[in-house]
Amino acid sequence: MKTLNFFVKFGIFILRIAPYCVIIYVLEVRIMRLNIVKSKNAEQLYIIKSFRKGSKNTSRIVRKLGTMASLLPLHDYDREKVIAWAKEQAREMTEAEKNNTLKIPVEFAEGKQLSFGEQTRFNGGYLFLQKLCHELGLDRICSAISKKYAFEYDLSAILSGLIYARILSPSSKRSSYEFMHQLIEQPDFELHDIYRALDVLDKESDNIQARICQATKKDRNDAILYYDCTNFFFEIGEESGIRKYGKSKEHRPDPIVQLGLFLDGDGIPLAFTVFPGNENEQPTLIPMEKKILSDFALSRFIICTDAGLASTANRRFNDRADRSFIVTQSLKTMKGFLKEWALDPEGWSLGSSEKTWNISEIDEELHKNSVFHKERWINENGLEQRLIVSYCPKYRHYQQQIRQRQVDRAVRIIEKGTRSKTRSQNSPTRFVEEIQLTIDGEVAEKTSRSLNEKKIAEESRYDGFSAVCTTLEDKIEDILRVNRRRWEIEESFRIMKSEFRARPVYLQKDERIRAHFLTCFLSLLVYRMLEHRLDEKYTVSELTKTLRCMDFFRIDGIGYLPEYTRTEITDDLHEAFGFRTDTEIVTDKTMKKIIKETKK
Repeated sequence: MKTLNFFVKFGIFILRIAPYCVIIYVLEVRIMRLNIVKSKNAEQLYIIKSFRKGSKNTSRIVRKLGTMASLLPLHDYDREKVIAWAKEQAREMTEAEKNNTLKIPVEFAEGKQLSFGEQTRFNGGYLFLQKLCHELGLDRICSAISKKYAFEYDLSAILSGLIYARILSPSSKRSSYEFMHQLIEQPDFELHDIYRALDVLDKESDNIQARICQATKKDRNDAILYYDCTNFFFEIGEESGIRKYGKSKEHRPDPIVQLGLFLDGDGIPLAFTVFPGNENEQPTLIPMEKKILSDFALSRFIICTDAGLASTANRRFNDRADRSFIVTQSLKTMKGFLKEWALDPEGWSLGSSEKTWNISEIDEELHKNSVFHKERWINENGLEQRLIVSYCPKYRHYQQQIRQRQVDRAVRIIEKGTRSKTRSQNSPTRFVEEIQLTIDGEVAEKTSRSLNEKKIAEESRYDGFSAVCTTLEDKIEDILRVNRRRWEIEESFRIMKSEFRARPVYLQKDERIRAHFLTCFLSLLVYRMLEHRLDEKYTVSELTKTLRCMDFFRIDGIGYLPEYTRTEITDDLHEAFGFRTDTEIVTDKTMKKIIKETKK
């Protein structure tokens, strides 16, 4: 009896929903249909298309067939034949739209005003970024996080929207929210939801980083890890929370927050940390490595850092059977006997040849791109290390050019009589010598400034030289090749600060500041993935400019007209991601398919 009641109820349910199922079938299959409009003087035939606009069903004329009076002579003056022909036209247009071969005539009236408040222009460049976000599994990660918290907003949509905005229109969170309304897919959350989401993102930051690492592990070169730190300033009068006064990279007097970043061997971001601006960056490396060892399931890797992070403790931590290090070594701070050995022109090697060279006698034009090297083992604080020194004529010429520009600036400072404000190791004012005493040792009324030739000569001694320390016994060429890629982490900081405008930061709460840098980190990760997908053919400026300009004009009920210029970059983007938006028109149906494809 219970089974019979179930089937009776199920049958009643099917009967109730059947009419709606038919309606859905008609809307989806019979996209184009004939519409005959009768007026006092004529009977007009149109082919119209039904579509949804917001929550309402509406339709649009896609083709005018003519009046019945004008069509009758073409069909034996038989009204039924005219109607049959018109329906066949609608069927052919429906089929053509399915095959993406439909030609749509669109009419515009000069005297007809635009609908008040209706948006017609949208950005579609974000679709390529959306594809990458879903490949990272951000939607699944956010779905799992959402189950842990009682909130109604779509965390995935907020996080991905912040990533698109950081790459395509970097600004404040409020401006980012406004930019999201320019995308083809409109946000269904409010501004206050973004700020609430930042609190959750901060709590789940380590989890998100670990999940992404696992999702991308098979495609990563995690045998080599690069680590470095930078800082971001805040335009506030007083320090607060993690915003502390510290040594700013830009030599600004504002409070700063510091960021430590890990890249893998291919330059793809792996993990990051945020810490107060007044803390030393050296102690941040070991806790970050421990997090990678425990949460990221990585155990065998080589750490590559600059001299500022190469403390003895950090080196010892990585002097293991399954880990090692490659760290830059400053020649200027070496012990006297090591410095003398490093700068000695005798005893240099080139490649795997057993021949030794005197670098003071080489033809520098012939060996412009050659990298000469010498090595020895040293014991520093009980730690046996391999010291490798290299010399490159091209690098020497580059350093000489940089210094000459700084010397020229120092000369202008002297000529103008301006006061030297900055004394950093890279400022041209380091070459300006100030004397404020007379010969008798009395205080002078005026300050005498001159070029410090001794300082210039001392620095020029190191032109073309560089050094690294390591416990690896690999080929020198391989070790130097790994170390040379450290420039990618510096470039990553530059991208975050310039192209992505991660500074200045206007958020107040520490948790939201940390979440802000999480979105910056994820934006950098997505951009680097995009860059690699295109074989690193284009600069960050070229790629971001192209994506930002990929706008579309929307025609209700028909589709989107591309308003961007087709270029080699747009061709490569479409080829790499497997969909095209560079046709003369992208119908609504095709755009829905593209959006669906970007979310797989």
